[in-house]
Amino acid sequence: MGGLPLSQIKLLSAKKMQFPIGIDIGSYAIKISQVAKTGDTFKIVSLGTAKLPEGAVEDGILQEPEAVASVITTLMKNLKLKEKSVAISISGYSVIVKKINLAVMEEKELDDYIQAEVGQYIPFDIEDVYLDYQDLHTNTEEYDRTDVMLVAAKREVVDGYLSMLQSAGLKVVLVDIGAFALENIYDTNYSLDENVALVDIGATKMSINIVSQGISVLARDVVVGSRQLTDQIQTRFGVTADEAEGLIRGYEPVEEKQKDLDDIFTNTCTQWALELKKAIDLYYTNNPDMALSKIILSGGGSKVQGLDQFFAEEIGLEVEILNPFIKIQTDSKNIDKEYLNYIGPEMAIALGLAIRPSEL
Repeated sequence: MGGLPLSQIKLLSAKKMQFPIGIDIGSYAIKISQVAKTGDTFKIVSLGTAKLPEGAVEDGILQEPEAVASVITTLMKNLKLKEKSVAISISGYSVIVKKINLAVMEEKELDDYIQAEVGQYIPFDIEDVYLDYQDLHTNTEEYDRTDVMLVAAKREVVDGYLSMLQSAGLKVVLVDIGAFALENIYDTNYSLDENVALVDIGATKMSINIVSQGISVLARDVVVGSRQLTDQIQTRFGVTADEAEGLIRGYEPVEEKQKDLDDIFTNTCTQWALELKKAIDLYYTNNPDMALSKIILSGGGSKVQGLDQFFAEEIGLEVEILNPFIKIQTDSKNIDKEYLNYIGPEMAIALGLAIRPSEL
């Protein structure tokens, strides 16, 4: 699918196709990327990340828009980015992603049906949301029903992001869903023959997108993330947030802390694994004959030392850390290779947004 724009926001004006700057606004940090394309090949122009003040974004909702705008402005200035057209993603409680099964209809008939009947599928007042959908065309000659992916996002939340970015002098040309931006970067770099669970773990949210035969069949956000580990380690050992991050990622000496760290890791990551199992079990309920081949992890939380092996043992699937640069060229003269390897997993959504062409 490669992403669902919230098209009813009416942000686009048909002039020319161009690639916007991708901005992933998390609860812990801002991630920004810009790409260029020559023929069929993408190339990184610039990318970077900057921490946000604690509490500036919570559960996908802006709490301190001025602070967020300031971080974005400073980061873009440091990266020497002059482009003003940007693409963003939203996620969390304010977004509903739901797959529904309907009789096959013509495009106009389907649109009329969605507008009239959407209230039975989402828990929000229809007047309070931006709405988008995509027919997945899963019907066959023998089966005259099709799956439709439905997306609704609260207007108040989306408008808050648009206003904040406008205050920073930026023009939003695309609003996507985080799980679909993740799918977009996966589609660009990996084979679509496999059925996989894409799992992006941020500071406070785990986004799960199960892709089967190149189509997203289940997408959900779960409110768990690496901040759980950070907070518990800070409390247990009386260390700073940065020191806690170092312990989580294996950069700080563990010494006598090992047993306590193991307990924190096991208790918290078991919760993550259980949430992922729930999504996978639901997938198998509806797709019993389409086995998943692997889990692909991304996001800052994927850097938790030993998490990939833990998930593999708990869930019984191969686990791989996403590399968003497999088919995207980089210039080692301008961007350090070691830095790319370090930052790659957490740049997945920003890059998934940046490679989405928009009409500017």
